[in-house]
Amino acid sequence: MVASFVVLASCSATRPPVVRPGPNTGVPVVGAPVIVREAPALSAAQARQLWTAAQHVFETRCVVCHGCYDAPCQLKLDTYEGVTRGGTTKRVYDAARLVAAEPTQLFVDAHGTAAWRDKGFHPVVPEGVHADARASVLVHMLELKRAHPLLPDTDVAKAFTLDLDRDQTCADAEHIASYEQAHPAWGMPYALPGLDDASYQSVLRWARAGAPGTDDLIGLPAQVNDAVARWEDFLNGTSNKQRLAARYIYEHLFLASLYFEDGPPKVAEQAASLGDQSFFRMVRSRTPSGAPVDEIVTRRPFDDPGQAPFFYRLVRRYGRPLAKTHMPYALSEQRMARYRELFLEPSYEVEHMPSYDSEVSANPFNAFRALPVQARYRFMLDEAQFTMMGFIKGPVCRGQVALNVIQERFWVTFVDPNVPWLDAEAQFLADNRALMDLPAEAGSTSMPTRWFGLAKKHARYVRKKSAFLSTATRHGRGLTLATIWDGDGHNDNAALTVLRHFDSATVVKGLIGGPPKTAWVVDYALLEQIHYLLVAGFDVFGNVGHQLTTRLYMDFLRMEGEYNFLTLVPSQRRRPLVDFWYRGASADVKNQVYGELASFDGEPRIRYRTERPEHELFAKLVAHLDHVTDERYAVDTVPEPGLRTLFERIAAVRGVIASRMPELSFVTVVREAPLAAFHFTIMRDSAHSNVAQLFAEQERRVPEQDALTVVPGFLGAYPNALFLVHEKDFELFVRALELLDSDASYAAVRKLFGVLRTSDRFWPYSDRIHEDYRSAEPLTAGLFDFNRLDAN
Repeated sequence: MVASFVVLASCSATRPPVVRPGPNTGVPVVGAPVIVREAPALSAAQARQLWTAAQHVFETRCVVCHGCYDAPCQLKLDTYEGVTRGGTTKRVYDAARLVAAEPTQLFVDAHGTAAWRDKGFHPVVPEGVHADARASVLVHMLELKRAHPLLPDTDVAKAFTLDLDRDQTCADAEHIASYEQAHPAWGMPYALPGLDDASYQSVLRWARAGAPGTDDLIGLPAQVNDAVARWEDFLNGTSNKQRLAARYIYEHLFLASLYFEDGPPKVAEQAASLGDQSFFRMVRSRTPSGAPVDEIVTRRPFDDPGQAPFFYRLVRRYGRPLAKTHMPYALSEQRMARYRELFLEPSYEVEHMPSYDSEVSANPFNAFRALPVQARYRFMLDEAQFTMMGFIKGPVCRGQVALNVIQERFWVTFVDPNVPWLDAEAQFLADNRALMDLPAEAGSTSMPTRWFGLAKKHARYVRKKSAFLSTATRHGRGLTLATIWDGDGHNDNAALTVLRHFDSATVVKGLIGGPPKTAWVVDYALLEQIHYLLVAGFDVFGNVGHQLTTRLYMDFLRMEGEYNFLTLVPSQRRRPLVDFWYRGASADVKNQVYGELASFDGEPRIRYRTERPEHELFAKLVAHLDHVTDERYAVDTVPEPGLRTLFERIAAVRGVIASRMPELSFVTVVREAPLAAFHFTIMRDSAHSNVAQLFAEQERRVPEQDALTVVPGFLGAYPNALFLVHEKDFELFVRALELLDSDASYAAVRKLFGVLRTSDRFWPYSDRIHEDYRSAEPLTAGLFDFNRLDAN
């Protein structure tokens, strides 16, 4: 449900940990046992029917706020295990903790309600054979909303606390009465309309029946099961070359939602028939293929799995995908052949497997130095959006402080893997790997002072890298537009855009919007460091020292990406650009991006004609990548000229007027039948003097330079505002946005066109956008998160 305060409970307190053959192996299953907790005599079919109805309500009304790590009170309602686990007052995101917290990943760190009670979670539905539904915290919260519904004229900002880091009030059964007295308006869904009668009755019937349920999965079709077995066989080869390649693949795909794209007849078709249950994750198991998975649980994918043999396995994912975490990655016969081409066919030796000691495993340039750099780089480039998505959708990317390390919108391109100096760079990285240590080497409880040692090492590294590049590129003469990877003529991962939405972000294919303020050019070393700093090496349960050091180190990586871009413009233009990008920043910060990196002062072999070569370079990049650029978010792809013209008018809004729009808005234009509704997204590009400081972001805002980016479809996971406009009123809507001269004028637009938290249209609109999103993007779509919706 929607709040940051209650945790519903677990319906199966006595359920022991189980190994589920369905998700943990490729073996088809008839079904896991349905847990029935109360006296009423229910058949398995009746119990399953009750749970299915209640689960639909949770998915459509509750998971939009109660999903993933940042679910209020860690109450995850996307699976039966999550409902029965309940909630806790312990936070996952806690920037002040001195010691790393105990991990609480659902389906990973504990199994069954008894184990979760030992970890401090309390129930939200009654437990025990004689459970009374009237004592259910969940039912209490639903009834509280029915007794105190959200009225159309409610001032949500005054009636509720909606800050992302607000204090949580996680009521259990013992304290629910005092909660109701203190916060009578805070029923569930929190700060949103209540459930309709049918939805309420579905949950109530389920609770009164003892809250039966299961996370049973559909049995795997035979050919999908065979595909799982083939991949597990491939990943568990016995030679050192096979083992090291599999370790590298696992450490890069451990967050992925793996799915089968093609192969023998009907594999993709049969996999797709599983719907939300068609996705897998890769794990390390004590048991081999064919046996139930016994997952080896560690904080990081490169942590020591122990001395006993282990095996890479594919385990099915539970629950409906969430837009904020869903990272699909295709497995296919073609993909397996590509892995063989990259890692197994080249002639090289792996004499010894690298250790899992942290000083080795936390540094990929140390652990994988035996693997060809060309293979490693190509592996990440093949799916560069996925690689970058790791830090955008992974647990590191949550909250304003975590995100203010990047600009609001910037383009990302990549150094071509065929540049003549890549082999020499491989040797350079091997020789200097000791200078490339990352924060994860110190574990999840570390001192912030460790930052100073890492900073000194990194400074030495970039000085050496600048000298290396000067030699390798013949003092810049080797730098041309051909230095930028063109996707080998067919791969649309060559051009990406990252968009920040204050405390969340998105990465998409294509060069979105007009020329950005900055851009990154990413080479192999930088891409690997981003992954091992922010994805493989980041522990969301780590202490303040780990989190702070990670955040500060990311400053270095952003600066390096920006300076790689600067090497493609004339040397005399580089310092003025740095001064503009880092207005108000200290001299030390500017010297970090310009001084130490600027020992490379070569001139690129690119002809420029104006005094603003960076603008010319953006145009040249667009032309260079035109044949592989994904155009799905381009405004000029909108087929109707009238709509396209209005979109372009919105995108032309600049300055203070643009600053009055929220970070991320979804807009639906309703059209007369048979024309389908048209959805698009408006994003505010919030200008800053610099992004080189942890705090006081508002003081660095430059609203006079704000702009709007408009794209067809849905982009982003955390909308701040929802708008529903009839086609006949669309021009009026656009004109209103062009004239936002005050907060009052924006409030008027919201009142006229907004789908507000208090609106009786809210849930029908939510259903509509989710259905249309899933229809348009069946593979990548997930449930949106409404925690960031504006109050009024």
